[in-house]
Amino acid sequence: MFENPSQEKIFQILKEAKNIAVVGLSPKEDRVSFQIARLLQNHGYRIIPVNPQHVDSEILGEKVYADLASIPDKIDIVDIFRRSEFLPEVAADFLKTDAKVFWAQLGLQSEQAWEMLQNAGRNDVIMNRCIKIELNKMV
Repeated sequence: MFENPSQEKIFQILKEAKNIAVVGLSPKEDRVSFQIARLLQNHGYRIIPVNPQHVDSEILGEKVYADLASIPDKIDIVDIFRRSEFLPEVAADFLKTDAKVFWAQLGLQSEQAWEMLQNAGRNDVIMNRCIKIELNKMV
């Protein structure tokens, strides 16, 4: 059964991270994914948009990638804004990278995705937690 890491571990992850890939980032300003990505930028993180429908464009001044495996840079956190049923697909993409942390936003969780990540020895998994709320707890 999936369990999130301790609050202390979550804070450590957020303190050490620099690059955050945002899967499902929308270019629409009224979308939560856009608002959270902008907030992450304001906190000093570099966001890397991942949205196959917007490849060859930019969101929040950053180049958009089709998938995680296409990103040439180091990824510290993969912040996911896709419905729970898509999490195993995102987990499979995540496993093609050396990204450190798989983070599914508030309301999103998948035992299947967690089992895939566990079986691959990728244990830094956070699900059903909002990165904005966690950042606010740190201040």
